[in-house]
Amino acid sequence: MAKAFLVVIVTWFASGHCAHRHRRRSRHRRPAVARLSAANPAIDFRLLPAPAPASSPEVHPVRRRLDTLCLANPALRDLLRSLRPGAGQLGLLLDMFCVDALDVAAELGVPAYFFFASAASDLAVFLDLPYYYPTVPSFGDMAKDTLVRCCPGMPPIRAADMLKTVQDKESEATKVRLYQFRRMAEGRGVLVNSFDWLEPAALKALRGRPTPASAARHESLAWLDEQPKRSIVFLCFSSKGAFSSAQLREIARGLEGSGHRFLWAARSPPEEQSQFPEPELERLFPAGFLERTRSNGMVLKDWAPQPEVVRHEAVAAFVTHCGWNSTLEAIMSGLPMICWPLYAEQSMNKVFMVEEMKIAVEMEGYDEFIKAEEVQAKVRLVMDTEEGRMLRERLVVAKEKALEAIKQGGSSEAAFADH
Repeated sequence: MAKAFLVVIVTWFASGHCAHRHRRRSRHRRPAVARLSAANPAIDFRLLPAPAPASSPEVHPVRRRLDTLCLANPALRDLLRSLRPGAGQLGLLLDMFCVDALDVAAELGVPAYFFFASAASDLAVFLDLPYYYPTVPSFGDMAKDTLVRCCPGMPPIRAADMLKTVQDKESEATKVRLYQFRRMAEGRGVLVNSFDWLEPAALKALRGRPTPASAARHESLAWLDEQPKRSIVFLCFSSKGAFSSAQLREIARGLEGSGHRFLWAARSPPEEQSQFPEPELERLFPAGFLERTRSNGMVLKDWAPQPEVVRHEAVAAFVTHCGWNSTLEAIMSGLPMICWPLYAEQSMNKVFMVEEMKIAVEMEGYDEFIKAEEVQAKVRLVMDTEEGRMLRERLVVAKEKALEAIKQGGSSEAAFADH
C-alpha cells in the first residue's frame, strides 16, 4: 500500500492591529473554521492559537503582519511534531505571508511549498525584485512612464504601475516585501492558479527554476569564484540566527584575528530587527573592520544562498547553528563544521555531530557569550591543525556514505521499499 502524504496548509487568518480587535477577531475565527470544515469534510481543519500582534500599531502593517505570524511558529512546530509519527510523508503549503514558517520546515525536515494567490506574471516579477531593485532608483522617484524591465523574458512595467508598497526603496514596507519575496524562493516550489495560454511568458520565465528568477548569480557566488580552493570559512545561522551587537563585534574580531578568509551572513540584533530589517554593518562592527578585511572577507546582509555556497569549491568550513538541513548540506559537500547551536533541538544535534558522528567541533560557550578568542581558536583549529585535517578526512568519508545512501539501490531506497 502506498504511504499517505499529508499536506499541512498554513495561511494568514487576518488578525487585528490592536489588542481589543485581536480578541474580537479571535472569537470569529472558530465559527469560520467550523463552516469550512462542514463544507469540506475530507479535510481536517485545525486552528492554531492566534498570537497577539507582535509590535505596536505605529509599526507598518506589513512588518507587523510578518512579525505576528512568526510568533505562531512554536504552535506550528508542535502540530507538525504531533502529526509526524503516523502521518507518513508530510509537507507544508504556505501562503505568501507565512515565509518564516520555512524555519519550522527546515528544523523538522519537512518540504515546504507556497501558494501564490495572484497572477504568475506578478510572481515572476516579485521573485526578481530583491535582486533588481538595489540597482535602480526608487520607482516613486522615476517618471511615471519609465519602463521597468525587472524580470528577463517578461514585458516591461511602468514605474507607476509597480507594487504600491515598494515605490520607496528605503521604506520599511519595501524592505519587508523584499525579504518576503526573497524567502519565497527558499521553498521547494510555488503553486500558481493559471495556465499556459493565458500567461505563456511568465510561466516560461518561472518553469524549472528552483532559485529566484534572476538572470544573475548571487554576488557572493561570484566572489567565491575568485577565492582559492578550500580557503573560505562560511558563517550562516538561518533566518532566525540573530546575535546581540556585542556578540557581532566579538565574531568580527575573532574572524579578523584568525587571518582566514570568510563569508558571513549577518543579521540585525533581535532588538533592532523591526527598525532595521537589514543590519547597519558599519555601526554594528568594530571600527574599520569592513575596510581592513575587504581583501579576504565578505559580509552579506541578512541572507546567503546557503545550498550553493556550501557546495562551492572555495569553501572549507562551515560555522553553523546545527539545523539538520544545514548539517546534511554540509555533509553532502564534505565540509567540517563549527557548531554554534541557537534554539530548538540544535544543542542535541551538536552533541551527536561532535561526539558520535565526529564531523564537527564545538564553539565553547555558545549558550552564554563567545569571545573573539574562541572564534579565532576554532577557526584556526579546523583550518590549520592536524585535528582539522582529520576532521576533513572524516567528512570525505561521510560524503561518500551519503551519496551511496541516495543512489539507486542505496539504503534510502531500500528503507522506502521495506515499508
